Amino acid sequence: MGYSRTVRAGPWVFVAGTTGTVEGKVVAPGDAYAQATQALANIAAALALAGAGLADVVQTRLSVTDISRWEEVGRAHREAFGDVRPVTALVEVSGLIDPEMLVEIEAVAYSG
Repeated sequence: MGYSRTVRAGPWVFVAGTTGTVEGKVVAPGDAYAQATQALANIAAALALAGAGLADVVQTRLSVTDISRWEEVGRAHREAFGDVRPVTALVEVSGLIDPEMLVEIEAVAYSG
């Protein structure tokens, strides 16, 4: 699993910015969809460790380094959440900590 810092505060679970990494390595350099898919899988794993799941997510924030790739990232988000419709913000940032990273996702869940 990629590193995801998670904090539980009562019924709330906060997952810090999570990227498409596995064991510290960026997956699929150049592929925003694959990186978003992996980031969301990392978030799902982090939520599970905190006793929550994707169905409990009420908010996501997606940061992308190229806003023109929003459809790829949006498709991965839609596939991960299905009928769950968290409020979502998607913003373009000038860069992430590793230049190969194209996407970073934060999540807030309510599991009470």
